[in-house]
Amino acid sequence: MQDLILHHYATSPFSEKVRLVLGYKGLAWKSVTVPVVLPKPDVVALTGGYRRTPFLQIGADIYCDTELMCRVIDRLAPTPPLYPVAASGAQHMLSRWADTALFWVAISFTMQPAGLPHIFGGAPPEHLKAFAADRAAMTAGMRRPTIADAGAQLRTYLGWLEQQLGDERKFLCGDHACIADFSVAQSLWFIRRAPPVATLLGPYTRLGNWYERVQAFGHGEHEPMGSDDALVIAKAAQHRAPLAFDAQHGFAFGDTVQVAPIDYAQDPVVGRLCGLTDDEVAIERDDERAGRVVVHFPRIGFQIRK
Repeated sequence: MQDLILHHYATSPFSEKVRLVLGYKGLAWKSVTVPVVLPKPDVVALTGGYRRTPFLQIGADIYCDTELMCRVIDRLAPTPPLYPVAASGAQHMLSRWADTALFWVAISFTMQPAGLPHIFGGAPPEHLKAFAADRAAMTAGMRRPTIADAGAQLRTYLGWLEQQLGDERKFLCGDHACIADFSVAQSLWFIRRAPPVATLLGPYTRLGNWYERVQAFGHGEHEPMGSDDALVIAKAAQHRAPLAFDAQHGFAFGDTVQVAPIDYAQDPVVGRLCGLTDDEVAIERDDERAGRVVVHFPRIGFQIRK
């Protein structure tokens, strides 16, 4: 198997989700640290403009969005399963809710004045200013909950999760971990980074015990890699992942298209359409530094336009 190269940074919640999945699978991987804010020239060379963190590189195949990244990891290492049959469709719905509704409420509540010093760990004022400007541009047009609203919503959501664990099950969908556990865990991980804010979690003891079980999977074996080396690997790659193409979706193979998220950080990526199913879209693009790469996206949460 080619090296799994995770492009991430230490304090990214969605990166923590994937790091835990890699630990659950017992996989070794390469760690490329990306900038927290723009500019991200090495990221753009590989993704074509997609700027969210993290993304996964396997040779010249670039996988965007953790929903797709986790499916790819599970295909490569199916044991233990990330999508156990016993968890049924509930795991997918719970994971999607956690990646969207729960995530944004957790972020809004944690990034209050009491939490900021812990989240940024004494970063200089110029970094805080750059971060605020960067995220404002990413989320332009989004309406975020106030701290009071986020607190109320978060208590409701945490109560739901506590009830889900009420029958003493070990994980959210049964006795074995599934994708839902890792999607939920990332938000609790982020909240717990700010101890004054994390006191909100105290009453939810079953949830706290569940969280410790998920964290016990760790991050697997990993070693650092420079972004220059990742670009060299992409450019030298001779093989691409096999792709399916369904012509019933209103596009033709080779069409020039743009793919972009529909919620935030809506930077479009332009390329030649080379894979299309109900689950995935892939476009081929050429970059002077990265060579010919294929950038993959999930269909859920993304829009394709000619």
